[in-house]
Amino acid sequence: MRPPGAGLRRLVAAPGPGPRRIATALTSSGLGQVARGGIAGITGAAASAVAQFLLVVVVTRGFTAEQAGVFFTATALALMAAGVARLDAGNGLIYFIARARTYGYRGISGYIRAALVPSVTLAVGAAAALHPRLGPLALVLPVMVAADILLAATRGFGSMRPTVLLDGVLLPVAQLVLVAAAALAASPRWLPLGWALPYLPVLALAVACLRARLPRTPYLTGTGRDLWRYTAPRSAAGAIQAVFQRLDVVIVALLGGPVPAAVYTAATRFKVVGQLANQGLAQAAQPRLVRALANGELTLACQLYQATTIWLVLLTWPVWLGYAALAPWLLGVFGPAYGSAVPVALVLAATMMVATACGMVDVVLTAAGHTTLSLLNLIAAIIVTVTLDAVLIPAQGALGAVLGWSGGVLVKNLLPLWQLHQRYGLLPFGRHSLPALRLRTRAAA
Repeated sequence: MRPPGAGLRRLVAAPGPGPRRIATALTSSGLGQVARGGIAGITGAAASAVAQFLLVVVVTRGFTAEQAGVFFTATALALMAAGVARLDAGNGLIYFIARARTYGYRGISGYIRAALVPSVTLAVGAAAALHPRLGPLALVLPVMVAADILLAATRGFGSMRPTVLLDGVLLPVAQLVLVAAAALAASPRWLPLGWALPYLPVLALAVACLRARLPRTPYLTGTGRDLWRYTAPRSAAGAIQAVFQRLDVVIVALLGGPVPAAVYTAATRFKVVGQLANQGLAQAAQPRLVRALANGELTLACQLYQATTIWLVLLTWPVWLGYAALAPWLLGVFGPAYGSAVPVALVLAATMMVATACGMVDVVLTAAGHTTLSLLNLIAAIIVTVTLDAVLIPAQGALGAVLGWSGGVLVKNLLPLWQLHQRYGLLPFGRHSLPALRLRTRAAA
């Protein structure tokens, strides 16, 4: 098996491919499948974002700001712990399953076991350590990790449906229903349980979906070594990414208390729209992007990158502009105590517009094999975030937290964007952007 990115480096050094080869590589069928998968991913992301938004409304309306802040901090800590324990094994599986297509998926079961065992073991240890702090939320950590890895494996086979239906629809909708039941019962102690229980059916269904796609192939020695040789640098990056996504809520709670944490969570809830939209497109494009870069098809990789970027901008920028314009009214939905967070919403909207305009830069960087470089970028982003948070939160509260988060997001996106351009000449917009709009229209039809 060639090392990650080897084909891409050879292509960059070699003369460009002829027009016929480029035309063959850029057939609309492959990109059309990405478009359809991306639309499916965005649909799931939209359903998840709406359900999560409504969940925050239910919690802020049904409980005091202090109770809501305690709940939001606990769920943020649980998601951080699960993100660390995953070790980014899911993305490692996508990489190897997508490449294994060329030789009949031999040894895939070995890769799946190699991904699951260390991650679930670490999740069990995290559950034991965090149980005094999280209670029932800690017990579900191994389930969260296993479900995420198995759903990633189904995407490696090119199927988006399990991820969309289970992670995008079933999980957030079930959480919303059970949390609403806890609110109707006026019982804050049932909130964590209502949020945690839906992970159990998601795991069971993810196992069933993967079994239906997993071919019976012989076990190959060395699969675990290959998987973790590629994934190890990305494991650290994935852990830092998980911390980066939720650290702001925890820091606000530590420095300001549960009430500012509740206000900050409510005001920044819409950032999940951009995160999930980017995730939906990345999940659809990542397997094909890995194959394109492994085979040295730089032109196809460029087309995938620019196509997904323009789709992401068109899908999310209206949301950010609308959120900035309607922030006073939207924040009032959470309750009278949350209307003061309009500046937080404005910073969030502007930052996410810049981030989405960069496209899925980190996915492209890691697909090219630069997992260590991605790790260094994330370390730089989290250093910026923590530094700004420590300086700004004591005086500015939620506004200081969002400014710290914004600084980290800009570093996390602009730094790999510069690196991709310097190494491969890739840009998020270019000659493939407008043709991608016509392709998206045909795929949607």
